[in-house]
Amino acid sequence: MAEKLQKQSVMRRGREDLGRHGRRLGSGEEPGGMAEVEDERGSVGSQLQGPKQLTALPAETPDLSSNDWYFAFNLLKLNLSYSLGQYNRVWIPDSEEVWKSAEIAKDYRVGNKVLQLLLEDGTELDYSVDPECLPPLRNPDILVGENDLTALSYLHEPAVLHNLRIRFAESKLIYTYSGIILVAMNPYKQLPIYGDPIIHAYSGQNMGDMDPHIFAVAEEAYKQMARNNKNQSIIVSGESGAGKTVSARYAMRYFATVSKSGSNAHVEDKVLASNPITEAVGNAKTTRNDNSSRFGKYTEISFDERNQITGANMRTYLLEKSRVVFQSENERNYHIFYQLCASAQQSEFKHLKLGSAEEFNYTRMGGSTVLEGVNDRADMIETQKTFTLLGFKEDFQMDVFKVLAAILHLGNVQIAAVGNERSVISEDDGHLEVFCELLGLESGRVAQWLCNRKIVTTSETVVKPMTRPQAVNARDALAKKIYAHLFDFIVERINQALQFSGKQHTFIGVLDIYGFETFDVNSFEQFCINYANEKLQQQFNLHVFKLEQEEYMKEDIPWTLIDFYDNQPVIDLIEAKMGILELLDEECLLPHGTDENWLQKLYNNFVNKNSLFEKPRMSNTSFIIQHFADKVEYKCEGFLEKNRDTVYDTLVEILRASKFHLCASFFQENPVPSSPFGSAITVKSAKPVIKPNNKHFRSTVGSKFRSSLYLLMETLNATTPHYVRCIKPNDEKLPFEFDSKRIVQQLRACGVLETIRISAQSYPSRWTYIEFYSRYGILMTKQELSFSDKKEVCKVVLHRLIQDSNQYQFGKTKIFFRAGQVAYLEKLRLDKLRQGCIVIQKHVRGWLQRKKFLRERRAALIIQQYFRGQQTVRKAVTATALKEVWAAIVIQKYCRAYLVRNLYQLIRVATITIQAYTRGFLARRRYQKMLKEHKAMILQKYARAWLARRRFQNIRRFVLNIQLTYRVQRLQKKLEDQNKENHGLVEKLTSLAALRAGDVEKIQKLESELDRAAAHRQNYEEKGMRYRASVEEKLAKLQKHNSELEIQKEQIQLKLQEKTEELKEKMDNLTKQLFDDVQKEEQQRVFLEKSFELKTQDYEKQIRSLKEEIKALKDEQMQLQRQLEEERVTSDGLKGEVARLSKQAKTTSEFEKEIELLQTQKIDVEKHVQSQKREMREKMSEITRQLLESYDIEDVRSRLSLEDLEHLNEDGELWFAYEGLKKATRVLENHFQSQKDCYEKEIEALNFKVVHLSQEINHLQKLFREENDINESIRHEVTRLTSENMMIPDFKQQISELEKQKRDLEIRLNEQTETMKGKLEELSNQLNHNQEEEGTQRKTVEAQNEIHTKEKEKLMDKIQEIQEASEHLRKQFETENEVKSSFQQEASRLTMEKRDLEEELDMKERVIKKLQDQVKTLTKTIEKANDVHLSSGPKEYLGMLEYKIEDEAKLIQNLILDLKPRGVVVNMIPGLPAHILFMCVRYADSLNDADMLKSLMNSTISGIKQVVKEHLEDFEMLSFWLSNTCHFLNCLKQYSGEEEFMKHNSPHQNKNCLNNFDLSEYRQILSDVAIRIYHQFIIVMENNIQPIIVPGMLEYESLQGISGLKPTGFRKRSSSIDDTDAYTVASVLQQLSYFYSTMCQNGLDPEIVRQAVKQLFFLIGAVTLNSLFLRKDMCSCRKGMQIRCNISYLEEWLKDKNLQNNLAKETLEPLSQAAWLLQVKKTTDSDAKEIYERCTSLSAVQIIKILNSYTPIDDFEKRVTPSFVRKVQALLASREDSSHLMLDTKYLFQVTFPFTPSPHALEMIQIPSSFKLGFLNRL
Repeated sequence: MAEKLQKQSVMRRGREDLGRHGRRLGSGEEPGGMAEVEDERGSVGSQLQGPKQLTALPAETPDLSSNDWYFAFNLLKLNLSYSLGQYNRVWIPDSEEVWKSAEIAKDYRVGNKVLQLLLEDGTELDYSVDPECLPPLRNPDILVGENDLTALSYLHEPAVLHNLRIRFAESKLIYTYSGIILVAMNPYKQLPIYGDPIIHAYSGQNMGDMDPHIFAVAEEAYKQMARNNKNQSIIVSGESGAGKTVSARYAMRYFATVSKSGSNAHVEDKVLASNPITEAVGNAKTTRNDNSSRFGKYTEISFDERNQITGANMRTYLLEKSRVVFQSENERNYHIFYQLCASAQQSEFKHLKLGSAEEFNYTRMGGSTVLEGVNDRADMIETQKTFTLLGFKEDFQMDVFKVLAAILHLGNVQIAAVGNERSVISEDDGHLEVFCELLGLESGRVAQWLCNRKIVTTSETVVKPMTRPQAVNARDALAKKIYAHLFDFIVERINQALQFSGKQHTFIGVLDIYGFETFDVNSFEQFCINYANEKLQQQFNLHVFKLEQEEYMKEDIPWTLIDFYDNQPVIDLIEAKMGILELLDEECLLPHGTDENWLQKLYNNFVNKNSLFEKPRMSNTSFIIQHFADKVEYKCEGFLEKNRDTVYDTLVEILRASKFHLCASFFQENPVPSSPFGSAITVKSAKPVIKPNNKHFRSTVGSKFRSSLYLLMETLNATTPHYVRCIKPNDEKLPFEFDSKRIVQQLRACGVLETIRISAQSYPSRWTYIEFYSRYGILMTKQELSFSDKKEVCKVVLHRLIQDSNQYQFGKTKIFFRAGQVAYLEKLRLDKLRQGCIVIQKHVRGWLQRKKFLRERRAALIIQQYFRGQQTVRKAVTATALKEVWAAIVIQKYCRAYLVRNLYQLIRVATITIQAYTRGFLARRRYQKMLKEHKAMILQKYARAWLARRRFQNIRRFVLNIQLTYRVQRLQKKLEDQNKENHGLVEKLTSLAALRAGDVEKIQKLESELDRAAAHRQNYEEKGMRYRASVEEKLAKLQKHNSELEIQKEQIQLKLQEKTEELKEKMDNLTKQLFDDVQKEEQQRVFLEKSFELKTQDYEKQIRSLKEEIKALKDEQMQLQRQLEEERVTSDGLKGEVARLSKQAKTTSEFEKEIELLQTQKIDVEKHVQSQKREMREKMSEITRQLLESYDIEDVRSRLSLEDLEHLNEDGELWFAYEGLKKATRVLENHFQSQKDCYEKEIEALNFKVVHLSQEINHLQKLFREENDINESIRHEVTRLTSENMMIPDFKQQISELEKQKRDLEIRLNEQTETMKGKLEELSNQLNHNQEEEGTQRKTVEAQNEIHTKEKEKLMDKIQEIQEASEHLRKQFETENEVKSSFQQEASRLTMEKRDLEEELDMKERVIKKLQDQVKTLTKTIEKANDVHLSSGPKEYLGMLEYKIEDEAKLIQNLILDLKPRGVVVNMIPGLPAHILFMCVRYADSLNDADMLKSLMNSTISGIKQVVKEHLEDFEMLSFWLSNTCHFLNCLKQYSGEEEFMKHNSPHQNKNCLNNFDLSEYRQILSDVAIRIYHQFIIVMENNIQPIIVPGMLEYESLQGISGLKPTGFRKRSSSIDDTDAYTVASVLQQLSYFYSTMCQNGLDPEIVRQAVKQLFFLIGAVTLNSLFLRKDMCSCRKGMQIRCNISYLEEWLKDKNLQNNLAKETLEPLSQAAWLLQVKKTTDSDAKEIYERCTSLSAVQIIKILNSYTPIDDFEKRVTPSFVRKVQALLASREDSSHLMLDTKYLFQVTFPFTPSPHALEMIQIPSSFKLGFLNRL
């Protein structure tokens, strides 16, 4: 409480002190006595003594002057935040370092005169302080090293200086923001931060997102120009040697790189080429800079509407002409002179008669003709190249070099004094002759008028001789004039070369102008330079306050007017009426005007009248002006001469009459151009204008400079300016050396501290609500954190933490803090963290101490226990005691066992009882629950059914409408197609009509042949009738002869009695022989009947081959019947036929056995299948029973997801198994479905065979019925059996084929059985977790078995029908046997007639042989016809697509140009278009048509190129055609016929190889096309993913709770509370997944996919690492953890996609090592060694960059010390790696396309109708 009262007292006193010194705004009073205090203090305000101007700032600003406000605020800040307590750090002035840091050793109390401090070196210091002027506080270390100086909590000069020292000297960072200014420190060393990768890294980025850089300023200007269509300017200023020229050059190079024009004029190269030329003729070595620009330059780069460079223009200001004739010590003339002298010995420069630079007065005056590290001859070559690049021919270049050489020779012209008032030049002066020769002048006139002058009066013209000094001045004036004209001429020609014909849309101007200068001796040049800087500072101040006002208005912060330093009075002093410049011009007009007279006028007009003008106390030749940056003393000597810049008229006339056209053109009289001032700013050259020779109208240098400066300010005011302030860190040009005095001097001069002072008066610290919430969430209470609105939380917390609401303001998106408040919040945060650490440490240390105490206590107790036990044992151990103890132990053992058993029994009974009641209760509860769920399910079933019906009806109506529309469209399309087909059908009908006419002729021929056959048949019948008649006649004759013999018998009976016995014996023998023959034939007949029953099944298998044969042999059988009827009496032929039939009977018996064996095997297979079915059912039922018994329902339910539990039904136990089995069943269903399809195809084939067999059987039955009518005689049967005997070998072959099919069927059944058994075993294992799956599989298997059973029943029915047909054939065979028996009887009857018919039989046998020959030929023709019929059944394709040459364009159009991959690739095989194209190539190859093949290949390649060109940004189209191009290339290789590509082909694929052409050249072309597609494919992916990489990988914080934000400055972009659109690492993974899925869907080869993913991962790592190098705010330990986490997400993605072996992970190794480097400890030598050993993928430059950029987020982290960086750098010195900082994000890995043969058979490829390729025909 006392401390709070003391604080309030100090605040009140501070306000009272402020009130005594305060004044109203805009009162115009001087600051008074506070200025002296400021000077003693050495703070920012010490340099601000000019008048003040009103501008906009927040309304809460107190009513104070700027200096008073500064002190009051510091006082208030100190008391509110720290009260200058012990350990706080302050800044105190120092004579060497300007400011040095000290720590308060003792608390400061109000009123103390001494502040006890402790310096950094340990020295104690009693520092005297004024209570009203306390030393400024030092910022917390966490805020040191910020990118933007305005982010500092305490804004004052020492804080700025210290921040720059940390960044420049320790972190080696040369760029720093100060509000809108970019402060650039010259490192005096080449840095790897200006390459093209850096340019691309900054291109398109927001200015506050990257580290400060000249490229960031250039990008901001370019972006604002493109977005707002407003002209921009970049103002680069600084003193000589600060790096202005290099900065301007880099800015122009950035524009040339990011805005490449589409023309071939290379405008960007020309713009950049103008720099070496202007530097050669306008830059020189000074004591401060080896390449100092001695002129001001404003380069205007023009852009068109597409923001591409179209041209440029250049204006120059105040060339230092005096350098041509005079250089100080250690300085040089302009570079071009030394380049020319260095090249003097070359043949092209011999005519210039030059020598070394030491030979000429104008180049040796400074005594330093050679620059270390500069090759003037090489620079001359470079200058000539740039002249040529700009279009300047050699003649022009030589003219320029002539003028330059003439100037050098003019400087060597010797002027001798003749007395005191005259001078003379020798006529033999060689240099004068060379000078006149080069410029085409008369040497005599030049020599005369260099030493004399002409004075023109009203009455006469007088020639007055000049003294030697006057003549030397005239010579030097002439040299300066010539060089000035030459310089302006070169600039003008450069502008002409950079002009463009079109209209300028916008432009960006780059102003490279001298900064504020102050030397020991300051002359007219410094006066003009400082005058220009006053004008620029005024414009800068106005722009700064304008931006501040816009920021406050955008955030709705109230604002009012405050005062600020305005330098308008200084400008008025210089340029106003009767100002310094006007008085100078007036004095120049006077003939006898002198510098002293002009200075006296200045004293009279301004001394004691204008506070900004002073007279030095110790000099009467100087004057002092108080500029905005500092006081400058100017020497008046030479002001008038330099301002006049005159050359005598006679010399001008001589040069005007020069024969050298270039020299003459310099001095021609030209009209004064009109002023370009107006609404539209037009850039023109600032070339001085030569006016008529009238002294009253001759313009002076000062007036021309003022005019050009006015034009420049008009241009800058019409553009949006961007400021770059270049700082020279030391005068010795040592790399990264920090000279505090020189830097403070420049900071004050360039306006940086003025910007800081303005920011300090307002709200310099600005945080977004999100940043504040993240950073200071630790200071919030639980109640505050519970609020949902983060913006309100921030407001509540600030109201609680900072009582004075004037110290902050709440904007729309930001919180604005006054200076010091962020430091106060940081202190509170640090205290809270320190307090938490102390609490944690307290508990941890307490726990450790207690643990130690308990361990020691336990050890002591153990020791005591053993010690006391030992003592007790020694005292009480006796034999009796031991026995008693042992007895007691035994008793205790049994007693305790008894008690424990009783207790156990009691507990067991109680437990069983409780379990019984509990289980009963649970069972009843479960039953009630199941009952309720069952009822609910019934209700749900009906409700869902009603909803489903209603939804189905709606969908059906919708689908019907769509179907109707679609069918109408299809019908219309079909009508169109039908009309097209009708035209083709008409043509086909005409061709068919012609074919029909031919067929009719063939039928007529066949009819005529049939008529002839009928006549032939009738003729045979007639012959048969005649033959019968003759036989009957013979029989009648025989009977008649027999009767006659009987009559004679009686007569000669006696004669024959002797022979009767002999004949009787012969007849008995004959009878016995015939009887035996009949018995044998009967046995054979029985055997044949049995064998024929078995042969019928063989006949069934032979029916297909007999069908056509029987038809063909029908007529022949009729003819053979008639022939056999005539041969009844031939018994010998019958015996032969019977013998052949007996042989056939033997073969049929073998067939019968084989058929019986097949039937038994079929029965066994059916029995085996039935037994397997039963086993499967038994196993399934057993497993189901086991599941029901073993499942713990609650355990399963706990393992289910919430989504599964939401869908539980009443049968919970069964549902668990059912839902779990669903996923596994899908795989088995797919497998069974494929097997089912195979079986269905086989069954369809068998059904087709059965139907065909049944048809054949029916047809044969009809034929047998016809044969029953025809076969009236046995000869027909013999012929039929003969024909059957001929077909027996075919029967055997067909039986063997059927056996093979049977074996294949059995193998398939066995394989199916084995697979079913394996599946059953897998199912049994799976059913231990999932019951319902077993039921589903059982149903599937049963369904399969039922299908098989049905198909087998159908086959059995067919077989039964075949058996019935065979039975019918057997009956027919029996009838035929009866005919045979009758034939045998007839044969016995005709035995006697055998001898009489032998001759006739011989004749008939010849006829029979002829007929048999005819039967054989017919049989062969029938077999051939059957083979043709069978082979033409199923079509076999050749893997070709027939097309016509006129359809080629349509093929390319439909298959390549019009094909849309989306929606098509899902339903077709990968690379289908490529396979179709190759099938067309095969067709052209098969035709051996080279022109057709060449045309197709060229059209295909052109089509692919065209479709890729039309879809350069379509990732899916590029992926699709990359895949098809690779597939097409693989097909050309696979079927090329080369052995290396045919290794993996099947024999059938090898048959499809190309036969006639070698397409290796086309393969190479296709490979090149594929590479181009791949590169564009990679570019599209990179363009899509690149904007996501940095936000997702670097900025996104995937690890919540460890983030930490630091204060941000003016440049930080604002963000809202809800940053929902920000990219995350999930966005990167989502984009990668999209790329991967698209590539896989399009069938891209896996190896190409891996290469593409590797390329993407390299891009991710390179872009992230490059951004890390350029963002110092990201180089922290916590960010390293975030990056490592994001990398792990990428690695998980690779693992998920099975891509972990494609080297993509290795491309992230540099980023991973950078993240490790941010996290690792960086203090000791071992740490340095570990960094050296671990960071092998990072170069030395990259490692040092990360170490220098490492930025702690909290005070607990330590910065990397420079000594540690040097240790690491020493270790890395031995490495020979790249010196580039950035990784090349455009680098592409070499791509290889692997050969992957296509597994698809070309014969099986189908063309989808959606391709519209109906004109292709499959062959």
